[in-house]
Amino acid sequence: MASTVTSKASRPGYGQLLRTRGAWTFLLPGFAARQPFAMLTLSIVLLVRHTTGSYGAAGAVAAVTGVSMALFAPYSGRLADRHGQRAVLLPGVLVHTLAGASLTALALAHAPLWALFAAAVPTGASVPQIGPMVRARWGVKLKDSPLMSTAAAFESVTDELTFVLGPLLATALCTAVAPAAGLLTEAALTLVGGVLFAAQKRTQPAVAAVTHARVEHASALRVPGVRVLIVSFLGIGSVFGGMQVSLSAFSQSIGEPGLNGVLYGVFAAGNMLSGIVCGAIAWKVAPRRRLVIGYTALALAASALWTAHSVAVLAGLGLLVGMCIAPSLITGYTLVEGLVPDSARTEAFTWLTGAVALGQAAAVTVAGQLEDRLWTGAGFLVPMAGTVLALVTLLSLRSWLVTRPSGRTVARGVGHRAPVTVD
Repeated sequence: MASTVTSKASRPGYGQLLRTRGAWTFLLPGFAARQPFAMLTLSIVLLVRHTTGSYGAAGAVAAVTGVSMALFAPYSGRLADRHGQRAVLLPGVLVHTLAGASLTALALAHAPLWALFAAAVPTGASVPQIGPMVRARWGVKLKDSPLMSTAAAFESVTDELTFVLGPLLATALCTAVAPAAGLLTEAALTLVGGVLFAAQKRTQPAVAAVTHARVEHASALRVPGVRVLIVSFLGIGSVFGGMQVSLSAFSQSIGEPGLNGVLYGVFAAGNMLSGIVCGAIAWKVAPRRRLVIGYTALALAASALWTAHSVAVLAGLGLLVGMCIAPSLITGYTLVEGLVPDSARTEAFTWLTGAVALGQAAAVTVAGQLEDRLWTGAGFLVPMAGTVLALVTLLSLRSWLVTRPSGRTVARGVGHRAPVTVD
């Protein structure tokens, strides 16, 4: 058999995790503070598309936001480690709120595209990194407890839940209230949620005592396998970006703009559900083989998107694509455990997370141009191209993904977090 389901006796459950003393004091504000992140890209696309009439312009502005976030997120994490989460979070959410409001005002005033780009840079750069901060607080609470793996799985589901609710909320606000309502609400929720989260001082990690020490270590980029994984994660980012723009264009073309959030929610739900399943399985298949199999399935599913001409078919394909993403993400992060030494592992995870953001930003731009210049649904060619090219790279260089012999790894969680190593 390829895998076995982990028994209840071998792993603590979610109920025990949620009974951890003080956990709810940062979980609830943390959920509120991370929710706006899932609204940001789609809110920008819908607003700028309304004010300019161009999916290309909307995608380009959203792409600038995504690139800015990818470039600045690692620095935000380093500052939080050095000065504490509260010291970084409070000014960050204030800057993000002001930048989001400025971007909204410029879009409504029909400002030139360069002005929207200028406002998009601080909007993306100041996105609070709530997910990593919540996981760091779990680390403080649980330390070496066996509940750490359960916490990782729980955080994965929480992240994906935000990507089910966020697009639905953004679409509802932009279509039923006002085109600017999504981005303004995103900025307001970021401010309120971020302040509430920062107020929980008792659970934040203590600032390391030896922050001034300089430690020389090789970059994670020098590991060949990390470079292969970066390409793979760029392809996954192309799915996220291509889906956001193309689903919006499809919904507009059939006169049902409100369906956009529903369709994207189905896609995100597939991701979340497969993540739950992957977290409940003790895999016996090697991570490298799992990645090749999972990524092949993702490329095949993404390649069929452009053929969908009805809501039902597109929803079904979106669900399937979403279900193929989580296993690829989880296995990619699992491979980092065996490829990269401890001294460079955090950097490696940052590169992979940034690769998803950069792939998404590029896909939003290209898909927007294709929707403007070709036919409705042409943007779905971007996920196909991105995943197929990444799969070719993965198959050609899969020998670079041979991990160091350090025990059996079991993937926990989905998306942007580290898996757990089981000896």
